[in-house]
Amino acid sequence: MNKKYDKILFIAVILLLLFGLIMIYSASSIWAEYKFNDSFHYVKQQALFIVIGIILINIIMNIDYNKYYDKSNLILGICFALLILVLIPGIGKIRNGSRSWFGIGPFGIQPSEFAKLGLIIFTSKYLQKSNKFLKSYKNGVFPILGVMLLFFGLIMLQPDLGTGLVLAVTIVSLLFIAGVNMKFFIGMGILGIIGVIILIIIAPYRMDRITAFINPWKDPLGTGFQIIQSLYAIGPSGLLGRGYLKSIQKQFYLPEPQTDFIFSIIAEEFGIVGAFIVVSLFSIVLVRGIKIALKAKDPFSKYLSFGMTFQMIFQAIMNLMVVVGLIPVTGVTLPFLSYGGSSLLISMISIGILLNISKYEN
Repeated sequence: MNKKYDKILFIAVILLLLFGLIMIYSASSIWAEYKFNDSFHYVKQQALFIVIGIILINIIMNIDYNKYYDKSNLILGICFALLILVLIPGIGKIRNGSRSWFGIGPFGIQPSEFAKLGLIIFTSKYLQKSNKFLKSYKNGVFPILGVMLLFFGLIMLQPDLGTGLVLAVTIVSLLFIAGVNMKFFIGMGILGIIGVIILIIIAPYRMDRITAFINPWKDPLGTGFQIIQSLYAIGPSGLLGRGYLKSIQKQFYLPEPQTDFIFSIIAEEFGIVGAFIVVSLFSIVLVRGIKIALKAKDPFSKYLSFGMTFQMIFQAIMNLMVVVGLIPVTGVTLPFLSYGGSSLLISMISIGILLNISKYEN
């Protein structure tokens, strides 16, 4: 065992967290002062989760990752139970139209975030044990796809298409890494497109998001409002932006800018340079995560590293694409930067596991 962990990955994550905390204050201070009479309301809550997250990283990076292999079925079962419980009226809380939260005082816990990590751990174990069966769709691929679709279905009942897509793409990416035949992915791509179209058709609000994506000016004060305000923030920012705390769009134009659209405020205040710094830090997380996976000493840790890295980076890519208007609004947060406890804690737990795996380089 190599006692040294990947310090570059750790430093990149800490820089993202600190920058995120600074930007949450800038993005939320006016709204927090108006709503809670405390401009530091969101910053204090995020700082608390960051402290908890850093403690978790330091604990988890010293826990042998093989323990997750042994407990993968239990972890998956707990995640499944939480996804069921959150759908029960009176237990699950509705926020922004989705019953996807457990309310604990002023805080909210989102079980779908934990389900992503639980399914990655379970899939990594499954792929190690069933690698010789992966050439058979019936015996190797379909069983794990069935589990993934079950979780995807429960998340869609909330409904939360963004989180469901992140989960599905991550698991399919792991199947690709495991060497499943390329024809399978072509078929999955076609079925996925058909499935997304059906999900859009059966839910009118999703069709509204598609319409707003194609032409946000058709309903500039309704479905197109968020993306228009986001582009107003990013468009005129230039090389260096307006300057810290000088955003215009955070002043009751862009709704709750500290969450899904925090990158808009970063770009508005720090311009192309600020956007480049954020993308560069995520690129470091991607490169170091892949390096850890490639040097992993066994298939389980390899799949686990790839899965956690892909999940964080794909979620970041989805968020950035929404903010700049390349895809419809999905509701996913920007890891480490957006305000939100559940997403932040899961991302930091994932980093803790990656750092532990980095100690066992081959």
